This record gives sequence, structure tokens and C-alpha cells, in this order.
Amino acid sequence: MADTATRTVVRMRERKAYASFGARPSGTRHPLVATAMVLPLAALLVVVFGGWEAVVTQASSVAVMLGR
Repeated sequence: MADTATRTVVRMRERKAYASFGARPSGTRHPLVATAMVLPLAALLVVVFGGWEAVVTQASSVAVMLGR
């Protein structure tokens, strides 16, 4: 039978080490970091493809529909 207890203890020590440094062992990012990474690209795409006018047009359409 495999010695799984020893491996479990080692994994728990690794997790505690990661937790003490604030790192995320699963490789995920904090939502605010992900947002900060995406916003410049989103702004660039809005400018390049003229998305701002589309957003304004749709927002005004929704406002008209809610006003009825």
C-alpha cells in the first residue's frame, strides 16, 4: 500500500508556506488584479473599433424602454 500519509503532511506544509506569503498555489489571480490587466485592453478595443458609440446607443435604447 502506498505511503499517502507522508505525502499529505508534505502538502499541508507547502500550503501553509504559500499562505504565509499570500501566494495562491492554484495559480489564480485576485479579481482586482485581473480587472487591472483587462481594462487597458478593453479601452484600446473601444477606441479602435468605435465601441463607445455602440455602448451609448444601446444604453439610450434601454433608457427609452425603461421610460415607457
